[in-house]
Amino acid sequence: MTDSPVLVEPLGGDPRITLITLNRPDRKNAYTESLCAELCSALRRFEGDDAARVAVVTGAGDAFCAGGDVRSSEEVDKGEAHPFGHGFIMRDTAHAVVRTLVGLSKPVVAAVNGAAVAGGLTFALACDLRIATASARLGDTSGRLGLLPDEGGAWFFPRAMGLEAALRMSLLGEVYSAEQARELGLVGEVIADDEFPRAVTELATRLADAAPLAASSVKRIMRRALVAPLDHTLEELAMAVDVVNSSEDVTEGVAAFLERRPARFRGA
Repeated sequence: MTDSPVLVEPLGGDPRITLITLNRPDRKNAYTESLCAELCSALRRFEGDDAARVAVVTGAGDAFCAGGDVRSSEEVDKGEAHPFGHGFIMRDTAHAVVRTLVGLSKPVVAAVNGAAVAGGLTFALACDLRIATASARLGDTSGRLGLLPDEGGAWFFPRAMGLEAALRMSLLGEVYSAEQARELGLVGEVIADDEFPRAVTELATRLADAAPLAASSVKRIMRRALVAPLDHTLEELAMAVDVVNSSEDVTEGVAAFLERRPARFRGA
């Protein structure tokens, strides 16, 4: 481990899979201004790396991310941060992370290896897929401190679990077991702790094997469809078909299907 708040390396040596690790284990990977800046930088480098097809975001130690660092908030109160107020600080830190995650054209997996609460849960929900250890805990503790789900949770929580469940979680400051979180829609898969690294690698490898052009289009269109009318989405699909269906990937995919072999997609 290094002193950097964010570590980046190929997962298992596979250049197609970028492993991004939040690296403040002594603070349960609670985010700070520097962590958010490093995380955004790592995600942008991943986006610009032609060899990388999928990113996995996880936490060092026994937590994914415990939200904002309260100690860092104390520094804000001392006037050591943005001179224009907390809202500007949020825009420059957690909001920048969320916007960057959602704006990526490639799939991102949140490997929730422990506590993912408040802003940490929001970061996980901003990823495309979530897989959690059986011992993980997920929820929104911001209200316990008199705070808001201001990292973006107020947008992500009701979309993931429904309005009433989201309000219950945030208003009561509830934290759930991994299995409860799966039932509520906060994570897609729960894996035994000792099987977790293998399961994360298998999921990331499956994503890396998928057709990059189609994956990018599906991610973009489905995210926009959350707030778009049906007609708009159908038109966007029609335009995407013109690009994807004429690609070498589709030619390869059809050939592989007919020849009963795995497809080898190149993203072209």
